[in-house]
Amino acid sequence: MKHVILITMIFAANSVHGAFTLLDQIAVVVDENIIMYSEVNERLQSVKSNLANNPDSIAPPDDVLIQQVVERLILEDLQLQVAERAGVRLSDSELNEALQRVAAQNNLSLVQFRLAIEADGMSYDDMREQVRREMILNQVQQGVLNSRIEISEQELKNFMSSELGEAVTSDEYRLAHILLTFPEDATAIEVEEVRAQAEGILQRINDGENFQSLAVEFSTGQNAINGGEMGWRRPIQLPTLFSDIAPDMAVNDVRGPIQSGSGFHLLKLLEKRGARAQGQIPQTHVRHVLIKPNEIRTDREALELATDLRNEIINGRPFEEVAKLYSDDPGSALSGGDLGWNPAGTFVPEFEQTIAQSGYDVISEVFKTVHGYHFLEVTGRRIEDFTEQFRRSQAENYLRNQKFDEELDRWFREIREQAFVDIRI
Repeated sequence: MKHVILITMIFAANSVHGAFTLLDQIAVVVDENIIMYSEVNERLQSVKSNLANNPDSIAPPDDVLIQQVVERLILEDLQLQVAERAGVRLSDSELNEALQRVAAQNNLSLVQFRLAIEADGMSYDDMREQVRREMILNQVQQGVLNSRIEISEQELKNFMSSELGEAVTSDEYRLAHILLTFPEDATAIEVEEVRAQAEGILQRINDGENFQSLAVEFSTGQNAINGGEMGWRRPIQLPTLFSDIAPDMAVNDVRGPIQSGSGFHLLKLLEKRGARAQGQIPQTHVRHVLIKPNEIRTDREALELATDLRNEIINGRPFEEVAKLYSDDPGSALSGGDLGWNPAGTFVPEFEQTIAQSGYDVISEVFKTVHGYHFLEVTGRRIEDFTEQFRRSQAENYLRNQKFDEELDRWFREIREQAFVDIRI
């Protein structure tokens, strides 16, 4: 932080004339902080450069632009003061992860990204500091506004039952489409010929040929050159012919031939996302016994003990009894080795793989993970439906985002009015 009492202006000696030349000075005082002329000018040049690179934008006069830049810097400074008082910090590792994500989006490594930035004549360190600043500002805004924005239960219910709410919380489908047309005045024989062609293409797809390649070759639809891909669509954005079918399709399903007034259609679901797609969570109920090597038990002895205990259970000893007496997993031993219902990805890879390969009520072979030697039993599988919770979350996020900008403007006015600001530019 810069303080008024420490910095007022910077001078440099002119070696030729022996005089002092003004290099920088205070442009704005914001509470106990200051904004220098150099900062205003740097931001001004950045804004001008962005405007110049956008052919659709018209730059306002310099005096108007300077005023806007100064106000933006004041608001940023006030937010950074809030961040400092709240103890908001951004570690180098968090910043590096953010920069790596940006680099990855451009198909570059972080090193390549830095070289590309510098090749464009920009300072990587300056860009890195600007990203840090923006991330801190975002954290402050989210932290402050999340506590200010309230969405009542009734407001949520009303929105979810509205037409807009239904559209916002409905699933999205990425579909590919093959259309084979026939003339408006086609005879019954001509229609049947096109149907037979569609059925022949469908058979080729079922035999393993690529849907998108066949779309490029045969489809007369407007997206044929893209493999028939229609992009992500909600049901309301689909033709009625497809909107009634897509919700019941599984990924990679192909439906058709579907007849319409324009021809015969083949439809493939490439992906789906949303409440129904993400709200159906497969879960497995499993129990296990863990035997760990330790100071008095070698790795080989741990394996032998696990194998012996597994054989005892197969020969009739209760699983619960063995787990309670011998399992080295304190979290599950007291409950007879029961790990409860869990979605995929909860456990280490070897454990997940054994679960996936196990049938019901079958004691698995002994296997090793980083924790030790296990054997397990899958006692149930189910699909837990979180669709409604997911829809509520989507609706709440939509309403919150709608209110965010309005509340952000209100907060900006509050902190601006409460601050001491002396503009000297």
